[in-house]
Amino acid sequence: MSNTVLVLNSGSSSIKFGLFDISAAEPTLLCKGLLDEHDAKPRLVVKSPAGEDLFEKRREASDTDSDHLFADVLGFIEDRFGGHRLRAVGHRVVHGGPDYSAPVELTDDVIAKLEALTPLAPLHQPRCLAPVRAIRAIRPDLTQIACFDTAFHHGIAPPASRFAIPRRYEERGVRRYGFHGLSFEYVAERLARIAPQLVAKRTVIAHLGNGASLCGLRDGRSMDTTMGLTPLDGLVMGTRCGRIDPGVLLYLQQHEKMSVEDVQHLLYHESGLLGVSSISSDMRTLLASSEAAAREAVELFTFRAAQEVAAMATTLAGLDCLVFTGGIGEHAKEIRSAIGERLEWLGVRIDAAANDAARERINGGDSAVDVFVIPTNEELMIAQHCAAVLRPGNRI
Repeated sequence: MSNTVLVLNSGSSSIKFGLFDISAAEPTLLCKGLLDEHDAKPRLVVKSPAGEDLFEKRREASDTDSDHLFADVLGFIEDRFGGHRLRAVGHRVVHGGPDYSAPVELTDDVIAKLEALTPLAPLHQPRCLAPVRAIRAIRPDLTQIACFDTAFHHGIAPPASRFAIPRRYEERGVRRYGFHGLSFEYVAERLARIAPQLVAKRTVIAHLGNGASLCGLRDGRSMDTTMGLTPLDGLVMGTRCGRIDPGVLLYLQQHEKMSVEDVQHLLYHESGLLGVSSISSDMRTLLASSEAAAREAVELFTFRAAQEVAAMATTLAGLDCLVFTGGIGEHAKEIRSAIGERLEWLGVRIDAAANDAARERINGGDSAVDVFVIPTNEELMIAQHCAAVLRPGNRI
């Protein structure tokens, strides 16, 4: 009987999942799917690794017990893969705070500590922890493991990790943590396989999607990143503002008489591409639009991304490799091209034909910087971490 791990990757409105066989050295995907709790009728969709439909179930919108969706997933796994032993459920948890730099079993104490970090990721942390509680209610005997988006950046040191505020706050954990770590870790490992000669080089990975951030790496380790204490900092995102003058926040509270809750909602849900364009948070919609505001939102997105790549190059003392990943980074050739054009002074030259075809390597022959497009796979990274935790002798 082979061992499996169910991986849950919680987003703001849906949960991606994958079932992996972890019996071999490299986890093997058995099936993948989506739990959409915000659809008109909450639904579960399961597909084969090749994308063939295996199972679909909808529930009435009036059925507010979301635990049923997870029970449906576990029921499907038991029916379809009963010959495998489900060893654990692995979760992507956005914030691990100062205490968690590696995967950890989700005990009552750990869950309480992670819930206490909710103010640092109010949009994400509750969504990550809700499935943990739901599965505990259904299968209290099943091991659950948290894998953290902040863990990959845990080694970032001052000055990159430090805010210019009184040191007593840093001593209380107010520092730059960074996020998208599971994505960066996967892409860094994939890059090492594709081009091992670049591992020791100065690399920037651009995870561009509804959430977006950059990571500057050397020797495969995170040296700097654009997100900070929370997932609000850095690049322009779908509905998040990215870097902003703190004085704007003071102005909104003091002169616009906005409450803390109002400001939080504005920064997380009404800003970014949606706020600038007043049209959509979806880059595909904006690229297809003829509206001037859509073009301006896209321009700001690419301007800020290029600006922050240059900042990462300052940390790294140069730039040898640039990697695009994430939904926008992998699929929006116009965005890759625009960012590349803004970075020509750094030696970036993107080959138009290679970029249009979304080839793995898209730099031109005259480029001083290697440029890649590498699809991310956070679920596989979580499966790898869980497999390592569950190996004999490593059990938490």
